[in-house]
Amino acid sequence: MQEPVILLQKKLYTVMQILACMLCIIVVRLFYLQVIQSFSFLQRGQKNYVRYQKVESLRGSIFDTKKRLLATNKPVTDIYWKGTGNTYLSQEQLHELAVIQAITQKDFNLDEIAYAEKKGKNILIIHDFSLEQLSCLVEELPACTNLDIQTHFKRYYPHDNLASHIVGYLSVMEESHEGKMGLEKVLEEQLHGTPGKKLCTINSYGKQVSQEEVALADPGQDIFTTIDLDMQMLAEKVFPEGESGVFVIMDPRNGALKALVSRPDFNPNLFLEPLNHEQWQEIKEKKPFLNRACNACYPPASLFKFITMAAGLELGLIQEHNMWYCSGKYMFANRPYHCAHQEGHGSLSTQEALVQSCNIPFFEIGKRIKIDSLADYARRFGLGQKTNVLFYEQAGLVPTSSWKREKKKEQWWPGETLSTAIGQSYLLVTPMQMLCMISSVCEGYLVKPRILEHEAIETKPLDISSSTLTFLKKALKKVTTHGTGRSLADIKDIDIYAKTGTAQTSDLSKKNLGKQFVEHGWLIIHATYKDRDPLACVILLENVGSSRVATAVAKLFLTQYGAAIKRADLS
Repeated sequence: MQEPVILLQKKLYTVMQILACMLCIIVVRLFYLQVIQSFSFLQRGQKNYVRYQKVESLRGSIFDTKKRLLATNKPVTDIYWKGTGNTYLSQEQLHELAVIQAITQKDFNLDEIAYAEKKGKNILIIHDFSLEQLSCLVEELPACTNLDIQTHFKRYYPHDNLASHIVGYLSVMEESHEGKMGLEKVLEEQLHGTPGKKLCTINSYGKQVSQEEVALADPGQDIFTTIDLDMQMLAEKVFPEGESGVFVIMDPRNGALKALVSRPDFNPNLFLEPLNHEQWQEIKEKKPFLNRACNACYPPASLFKFITMAAGLELGLIQEHNMWYCSGKYMFANRPYHCAHQEGHGSLSTQEALVQSCNIPFFEIGKRIKIDSLADYARRFGLGQKTNVLFYEQAGLVPTSSWKREKKKEQWWPGETLSTAIGQSYLLVTPMQMLCMISSVCEGYLVKPRILEHEAIETKPLDISSSTLTFLKKALKKVTTHGTGRSLADIKDIDIYAKTGTAQTSDLSKKNLGKQFVEHGWLIIHATYKDRDPLACVILLENVGSSRVATAVAKLFLTQYGAAIKRADLS
């Protein structure tokens, strides 16, 4: 009898040990899950009902020099239908929707609204509700519990296409609405600000039951530019409709850009909503995003003659008192080089050669000078290098003998220097560089173009003798009285210095094959109205045939500019 009892006790003891071990395992596991892992499971559990949402910061505004808006934000009101869990839309709710539809003249998808109502979810029914419509809605439905009115801010460009290459545009493809061009892109970090954060509580049906702002959004910085809105508007107004090109205005003393027109342009408001494929292709076909002022290169044509003349005088290759004879043709290496005036200018002084833009004296300088020496003087005037304006820009091209060996794998030929001397050959410049060049001749130093009020004024002494600069400036003045820009002479009260240029785009035999083969028209001017601040201007019109069109634009602008000042003085 004793042995069965002992055996039973052993079995019970074993079972109790097993149970005790299992209980210990359970206790340890519970301690691990509920104490050690409690914070981790709390976080995972919160994710089931708590959501963090990003709160966009208010983007900084962009102003002109007189604190007038170029880009800002405007409130946008959206109307949401807030579902309450009903299985169907009641007659009262259908009436409310009919009232909204009558106010907005828009059709609703009642099936989607009924589904949102059943599931207790919010659904957008009206985007960008106007203030007038909102007033009518509040008056007609003052106690509609299903309507959720939410307001946010949207980028707004009050002047549409005006100064579009300066301001730029935003992309709506990214959630953050980043700048894609102009100041919107270059100053993205300052304009964007710091987004905030809010904590939203969601129930088991996915319905938001509460929200709390846990981090405030920090608005972006306001940007103050040097642009003068009145001058920008006038420049846009006088620019020929349908033509491509550039019109830039700058204060030559400190580099402040007062206006910048680049055509074709675009309306930045168009990019604040998604575009379909057809709309995008239509916009791209016009190629409006190229800022031709600093990101497009052109042959400088006769504008380069200032540099050739300066090099000739500085190196002693010619003298101010030299006389020249133009028969319309210059022979070099048994090849004729022609003057733009086919009949010839006859007898000319050195100054008159520049004033009349006669090619013959410049061919003679090109015959006597080395291309590398000519390139050196071009660089002294800022060519072949970036102006360091805030926007992306091209450096252009000033050819040298080493450049041609490297790029073309052949030597530099003397005849090519003759073409370079009159601004053709491989030479390429940006309109912004030409603007700085005319400023340097009249002011005696190179200045960095600047677009922001707080940008430091940067100048560089012009490595040209004062006697040569005085000679060039006198020639610039005479261009407007006896030379190629004499149509500007009858503008009253404005002191004008100017130079015209007509740049070949192809062989002259192709001129009749289409507009794309026609010459570009240049004009650079330095103008001062009485005791007002001086203005430096560059006008480039693509494929218009000659500089006369650019001169006509300048004349119209300066005439209206002077008249506007007179009206302001009288008022």
